[in-house]
Amino acid sequence: MSLNADVVAATKFSEEQLAKYVIDATKEVFSTMVMMDPTDDYPMQEPVNRFKCSITGMVGFAGTYSGVISMHCPVSLAMKITSNMLGMECDEVNEDLNDAIGEISNMLGGSVKQVLSKGGLDVKLSIPTVIAGEDYTVNSLSDSDCVVIPFKIDDEKFLVGLVLKKED
Repeated sequence: MSLNADVVAATKFSEEQLAKYVIDATKEVFSTMVMMDPTDDYPMQEPVNRFKCSITGMVGFAGTYSGVISMHCPVSLAMKITSNMLGMECDEVNEDLNDAIGEISNMLGGSVKQVLSKGGLDVKLSIPTVIAGEDYTVNSLSDSDCVVIPFKIDDEKFLVGLVLKKED
């Protein structure tokens, strides 16, 4: 899964640069807001779009660039992340968990927006969307235009993906 050449040319970023922005943003958000230090395992070896007992937070981009940044996380890790972020125990899928994952996705989107908006370009963010379930699939209509970075906290993995397209 890689960024196509048109998107790279349009954004003036290489796949590696975009991956670095996503990695840096993820590490920054987690270290400051969640008090956890994820390690990345870039590049992604095999595409993943089916999730079991997981939660996904997504934020869309619109304007000069359109796309989505998403975080896909096992529920067990999401509960640890939420507990750390809120400073209280979270042991079930509830509003607190949805809010925490949505807010982390929103902060990741804000970091990427800041990079894309350099030079005064018009980029807006949607409100976060959170999906949780026992077994679900997330498909992008432009799978070739994305970069997905696997991360690890302790022995659990989560993914952060970025799909981008420059609008004409």
